[in-house]
Amino acid sequence: MEAIDRNNLDKLKALNNKFVLKIVIEFVTLCKPSKVIVITDSEEDIAYVRHRAVELGEEARLKLEGHTIHYDGFFTMANHDQARDKGNTQVLVPKEQEYSYPWINTMEREKGLNEIMEIMDGCMEGHECVIRFFCLGPKNSKFSILALQITDSYYVAHSEDLLYRAGYEEFKKLNGSNNFFYFIHSSGNLFGDPPVTKDLEKRRIYVDLQERRVLSCFNQYAGNSVGLKKLALRLAIHKSNNEDWLAEHYFIMGVHPKEKNRTSFFCGAFPSACGKTSTAMLPGQTIVGDDIAYLRVWDDGYAHTVNIERGIFGIIKDVNAKDDPVIFEALTTPRETIFSNVLVKDGTPYWIGDGRLIPDNGINFSGSWNKDKKDKDGRVIPHAHPNARYTIGIEELENADPNLHNPDGVPIHGIFYGGRDSDTMPPVLESIDWEHGVFLGASIESETTSATLGTEGVRMQQPMANLDFLVVSLGKYLKNHQKFGKRLKYPPKVFATNYFLKNKDGKYLNGILDKLIWVIWAEGRIHNEFEAIMTPIGYIPKYNDLKSLFKQYLDKEYKQEDYIKQFSIRPNKLLEKQIRIENMYIKEKDMPAFFWYILKNQRGELSRIKDKYSLEEISPFLFEK
Repeated sequence: MEAIDRNNLDKLKALNNKFVLKIVIEFVTLCKPSKVIVITDSEEDIAYVRHRAVELGEEARLKLEGHTIHYDGFFTMANHDQARDKGNTQVLVPKEQEYSYPWINTMEREKGLNEIMEIMDGCMEGHECVIRFFCLGPKNSKFSILALQITDSYYVAHSEDLLYRAGYEEFKKLNGSNNFFYFIHSSGNLFGDPPVTKDLEKRRIYVDLQERRVLSCFNQYAGNSVGLKKLALRLAIHKSNNEDWLAEHYFIMGVHPKEKNRTSFFCGAFPSACGKTSTAMLPGQTIVGDDIAYLRVWDDGYAHTVNIERGIFGIIKDVNAKDDPVIFEALTTPRETIFSNVLVKDGTPYWIGDGRLIPDNGINFSGSWNKDKKDKDGRVIPHAHPNARYTIGIEELENADPNLHNPDGVPIHGIFYGGRDSDTMPPVLESIDWEHGVFLGASIESETTSATLGTEGVRMQQPMANLDFLVVSLGKYLKNHQKFGKRLKYPPKVFATNYFLKNKDGKYLNGILDKLIWVIWAEGRIHNEFEAIMTPIGYIPKYNDLKSLFKQYLDKEYKQEDYIKQFSIRPNKLLEKQIRIENMYIKEKDMPAFFWYILKNQRGELSRIKDKYSLEEISPFLFEK
């Protein structure tokens, strides 16, 4: 390995781990970088990563101290590297293993490895290779998993410094074990200024469960390149579903009701761009994490959870001073922050929905930009990409929860599930019990957004907001949830939320900050402070309770007519949803019996009230009688 000098080789040997050395030798030999840099936990090494990201042009400094901008590859609005590539993300499966689940992109393992190894041969030529070590979860915690990242992108390496806990010293504690995940990434051939991936047709993201690794190449967008994020989630889902815990697409937040001396912790799963981060960042509450959580059964009878990350890779669209004051303040003041795919004018970043006057020109993901610019297909190029992002450390936020690094995690009292649903589900709904809560999570539907490549506005099933990342069958996944809850003395209460309900003229029925009221109501239900109305699909709030909460928390008059529009039960729409759910899950093998039992009972009750009232929308007050 001529590319690695004595100093960097000594850093590897200090780990006393033959598995790490074997991996490094294999992929340095394959990818052929010009130089190998091993980064430890030292401030000097980490500062070098930040410096090289700017020096090589992968990031550029902005006007405020600590702010940088990164751009991913762009050819047209339909052909770019600025969202997760679901089509080229494959789970590699051994030939002898039957893996015909319709919701998972799979490829025969030997075939997939042969293909990607050929593509990756020489992919780092002329590049420096950075070797990183991280800890997924707090240090010295039974929740945590160690991770090795090899990449030729200093932007990827810098992002991981903001998002994850340093793990070089933790690797020494493995005592030579191979109990870690590893990720190989290359941006491949680069062109332009800033340098971006040229050959997007070679983009591949292959998940090798057998070796607990992900091989990713010819991409830069963090959702495809930052191995420890959604790629590691896939490995963790496989591991957890073959053990006794959960790896979920959850935020974790502390809810602090006014005039109550208590904190209740909630998790929540929402598909991308469906309000997940904005819920975790609600005013007056605290954030433990906004994206990925590991959950284990704890000695106190509760499920405990940790945030495997220490930072946020968030969608920046619609973050503004009015609706997201904490995030907006953090993004517009000096601190270490990476912006991606936004407009820059005179060193200041601008994004869609930021509430500021948009400059007529500047630099964005397409290069020099003006408000009339179109791509070669004639599509208008917006000033910032709809899936533009920011990367920032959670501890930079004034509402960071003090339990962020608690090795024992926090006890979970409630779980929210939600998606983009314009016409069916009410704003908030409580499950009848844990199994019904699993059903609610399994029944999430969401209208697609710009966070993934493809057509927007299509209604898709999104079980637990985790379908994109599942590497086991849905039957196995739901059974694991069922068993997990049964092992708990105090299982979390489960709630479904929907911030995107619209009236017939297309206007939203919810205000942006109304979600605070749904969260506070759910917290009160945890402590038996509110009664609720039983409906065929679960418990909904009473009007007077919500009226009081709107006044107390938002100083807003909540009208009875708004309550009726929002919380009416829509039997026709719900029965249509039941058919979609059945059509999805009927394809799955080994589904748990409780799922079909709940589906059948709900269908019967919805049909009964449809016949009884003969109304498209049944007022919540009718269920109080």
